[in-house]
Amino acid sequence: MRRLILEEPVTRAAPWSLRLAWFSLAVVAIALVLVRDPRAETDAAMTVLVSGVGLAALAVLLALAAFVRIWREGAQGLRTAVGGLLLAALVLAYPAYMTARGVMLPPLTDVSTDIENPPAFSRSRAAWETRNWRLPRDSSPAARALQREAYPQIAPLTLDLGPDEAFALALKAAQNRKWQVVESYRPGGRVGNGRIEAVVRSRLLGLPYDVTVRLHPRADGTRIDVRSSTRFGDRDYGQNADHIRAYLDEIGNLALAVK
Repeated sequence: MRRLILEEPVTRAAPWSLRLAWFSLAVVAIALVLVRDPRAETDAAMTVLVSGVGLAALAVLLALAAFVRIWREGAQGLRTAVGGLLLAALVLAYPAYMTARGVMLPPLTDVSTDIENPPAFSRSRAAWETRNWRLPRDSSPAARALQREAYPQIAPLTLDLGPDEAFALALKAAQNRKWQVVESYRPGGRVGNGRIEAVVRSRLLGLPYDVTVRLHPRADGTRIDVRSSTRFGDRDYGQNADHIRAYLDEIGNLALAVK
């Protein structure tokens, strides 16, 4: 009499989940290299990045489908499904964090310490070339109202220092923050205001944000206004406000050190 060998069911979703997770990790890694390369087209690199995130999301769905079959039928592949889920979750962690920030924060692309009279971006040839011949648009009154409600602490910084001393600290702070300073002018001349034009790049993706700093001499010292604008996308996920806060804090710390 022949014995029947009963084979345990094996879920196909588990190995596919792991394969897609590894593939998504490779795609995202390539996208990160491309998006940080100034020679690469940023829009194309971001498309590759979004594709990698989408593959990771699909890997999560396949892992969940594998868990359902393992639970119901006792199929093999639990370890593989867990591996796919964890690897995909690693890829999705930062996008999920930024998505959560985007939901909680208003859809702004431009933030300024002076809402009524924001500093104007330079129109010099060097500034135009650095911005790829783009000029950040002024925010609408509705957007400025959103900024006022979301970031009431974003305000000008007044130093009880002369304009030259304040300018030196502002320029030093930009260098300490690893900003790419495009041009800088000391306060003086007919207008009287000083200016620093710079580009800030996000830490992970290296996306550019255009920043301009205005220094206005006053009787009680020097007022510093900062404006930061997103170059890509329809919202900044709080990055512009973060840039301004960190920069003004750096100036404040430098000012305390010289006293």
